Amino acid sequence: MSDQTKSPTKVVTGKVRLSYANLTSPKADDKGDMKYSTAALIPKSDKATLQKVKAAVEAVKKDPAAVEKWGGKVPGEMKLPLRDGDLKADEHPEYAGHYYFNCSSKQKPGIVDKDLNPIMDASEIYSGMYARVAVNFFAFSSKGNKGIGVGLNNVQKLADGEPLSGRSKPEDDFSDDLPEDDFLS
Repeated sequence: MSDQTKSPTKVVTGKVRLSYANLTSPKADDKGDMKYSTAALIPKSDKATLQKVKAAVEAVKKDPAAVEKWGGKVPGEMKLPLRDGDLKADEHPEYAGHYYFNCSSKQKPGIVDKDLNPIMDASEIYSGMYARVAVNFFAFSSKGNKGIGVGLNNVQKLADGEPLSGRSKPEDDFSDDLPEDDFLS
């Protein structure tokens, strides 16, 4: 698809780190809807991705269908998707030095590796891995809240990272040196 025919609200990020990655099985959101979701942590140094996100947000604001959804005008106070991770770094240190957005979908995203091969092993997909995500920005108006949300389309895993689950790996927990067990001798 050429840049001219691509939707102005669609973004394929550069290398981001995933947090709260629920990509292989859906989880209930606050309304009880089952969704696949993740947070995409964009390094503040990734100016290209940040520019694409800001351009997509502006495209939504100019979309007549979005403006209609908001009651005929762009809300002065609206929820925007891009947030400053430094404000969350006390609780989540991995967010420091990043901007982030949350994205979700009722449909399972396509998940591929660097060579575009589907990843079938769910253990390969986790919070802390590095990826690119394809997302679409859209207007919402629900229960008095108006703003711009992010729909999750696809994920391309680029590299492993330190898991953010807090759970250690078995190979880190168990050394090669087993204690002597006189009990069985």
